[in-house]
Amino acid sequence: MSRKTRTILAVAVIAGVLGYRVLQPKPEAATDAAGNTAAPATVEPLKLGSLAFTPCSLSSPMSRSSLEAQCATYEVPEDRANPDGRTIALNIAWLQPRGGGEQLADPVFFLAGGPGQAAVATYPPLDPVFREVRKQRSVILVDQRGTGKSNLLSCESADDSAADLSPAALQAQAARCVEALSKKADLRHYTTTDAIADLDAVRQAIGAAQINLVGVSYGTRVAQQYAMRYPASTRSLVLDSVVPNTLELGNIFARNLDDALALQFALCTKDPVCKDKLGDPRAELDTLLARLRAQPVAVQYRDASSGELKQDTLRAESVAGLVRMYAYMPLASSLLPKLIHEANAGRYENLMALVQMMTGQMQDAMAMGMQMSVVCSEDADSMVVRAEDAGTVLGNQMPEGMAAMCKVWPKGQVPDDFHSALSSDVPALVLEGEFDPVTPPRYGEEVVKSLPNGRLFVLRGQGHNVIGAGCMPKLFAQFIEKNDAAALDGSCLEKLDYVAPFTSFNGAEP
Repeated sequence: MSRKTRTILAVAVIAGVLGYRVLQPKPEAATDAAGNTAAPATVEPLKLGSLAFTPCSLSSPMSRSSLEAQCATYEVPEDRANPDGRTIALNIAWLQPRGGGEQLADPVFFLAGGPGQAAVATYPPLDPVFREVRKQRSVILVDQRGTGKSNLLSCESADDSAADLSPAALQAQAARCVEALSKKADLRHYTTTDAIADLDAVRQAIGAAQINLVGVSYGTRVAQQYAMRYPASTRSLVLDSVVPNTLELGNIFARNLDDALALQFALCTKDPVCKDKLGDPRAELDTLLARLRAQPVAVQYRDASSGELKQDTLRAESVAGLVRMYAYMPLASSLLPKLIHEANAGRYENLMALVQMMTGQMQDAMAMGMQMSVVCSEDADSMVVRAEDAGTVLGNQMPEGMAAMCKVWPKGQVPDDFHSALSSDVPALVLEGEFDPVTPPRYGEEVVKSLPNGRLFVLRGQGHNVIGAGCMPKLFAQFIEKNDAAALDGSCLEKLDYVAPFTSFNGAEP
């Protein structure tokens, strides 16, 4: 079985929170991990506060075109208790206002998900969402320490052919990764608490009295922690697919995914034509997973990117991982009932091709070493096996494997009130997707309880990372401009509708 197939269960989809892989040290990339191309040294730097920026182009695997920006680095201590020790060069990109009018002094900081995604590489596909915001405000991207070009802590899956995902094997792989990464980093100092201190150092360096924080998924934890520690510097919060401060991540994934699948699959079971053609998608998924757990299947398929005929082994873990990642995106999950039904009829090739394509796209999406430092420091105690999760699609493999790896991963210190709810008067726009398989709407409901100037929007039929859905970019821009969530007219969101499930590979029934 290939490396990519074996690891798909554990990799979080774009802007998702928490995945794990079989780990081994990953060689440093010779090229810019964020995809930016630096300008020639002769270009005159442009100053923002005390930082000197030069022109650069940002690119992303998820975007075909490049984005013109200004780039800089900023040195911060790895361990702030030891300011004379090792430093980290934070990778920063500055997207200047596009409008010709007044340029406002409070920039927007975009905070990527994961943990483990780099802001500079993640942002380009989202730039259209910020179009109105950028008329008067700068957008600042800081690769969180341990991601992108900010001392990347990357581990990748082992390349051998064994499919050992046992806790003992995962722990051994994690130990080897710790040994390699410890040559370039003290892994205890790559936590969320360290990251928000970096953000505030950058804020001061660019001369901004206040900033607006836009976090997606894990980035919402960063935003809330920043607002707790630096309230006077926080003008507003946008929390897209929010992770409550009170939440520990250990065993949230299995139950949340099953709940989301129940809502998504109901679109088929409630449609007479879909149900007649494809049956009950959840029952069919359970049948498929049971069959593959008993006997994985060798499948010949056509590679979706190259068109070559290939052969690989389809396993239950691969299917569970694909289901999880597709559940983040309702447009993609609308294909799941058809794919599952085809596989149960012995036609596995389409499912196998998508497994391989999705895993290839996700191969470098997360800095897994940084993710381990965050999760093991902040959430290790919640990595427990629960009997009620045994019958879910994901089961207990994730918390069991993470607990084993965290036993050997160096852990940083976190404040005693780290998992206290953010209680603040800061204006906050909180967004959730109705079908989100990892941060469901009830998380948003919990967060706004202690934010009197916060407002929750639950977007119908949407999954994870919803700031770009429908008219949400317009509402987002209005919020940043007026800093008043209560004044927003969200009636335009009523135009959002559900994605009908595919009953054939040509699409849904007309």
